[in-house]
Amino acid sequence: MMLRVRVLVLLLPMLPGCATGTLTLVEGSLYPKHFQFVTVVNQQGDEPGGWRAACLHVPIRRDIGDAFICKLGIEMPIKTEVDGMISAPLAQRIAADCANLAAQVALGSTTPTTPLGFACESFKGAFHSTLRNALRGSVVKTICHKATEPVVVGQ
Repeated sequence: MMLRVRVLVLLLPMLPGCATGTLTLVEGSLYPKHFQFVTVVNQQGDEPGGWRAACLHVPIRRDIGDAFICKLGIEMPIKTEVDGMISAPLAQRIAADCANLAAQVALGSTTPTTPLGFACESFKGAFHSTLRNALRGSVVKTICHKATEPVVVGQ
């Protein structure tokens, strides 16, 4: 799977009240299996703690052939004071849901002239915000944790 930015130009009849516009469709999805978390700090005892990380390389493409590999380092707590213990499958589901929401928000507002590197940064920012809101302490970074292996989405 890949996130593809498809830019369609809608040619509307030139009638009063009609205009020419563009529409951006975001295709593809990130699935829980794409988020291969590794434990980088073990959670111990009953106190909040522990840390897991994953690394994704997500191709962002236009139908005209332009492509950019968006590199994402995702880090999440294992146990929080508010949410308690977060299992690895739950962490994967939360990350996938937040990433897909962020893609719709950030990439859906691109235009045919939006640089794909800028679209990647917008996606990372939106993903960081949605993930942090879903699970306090979570972060999305440009650099992956050294303990992770990149998952190249679409391979």
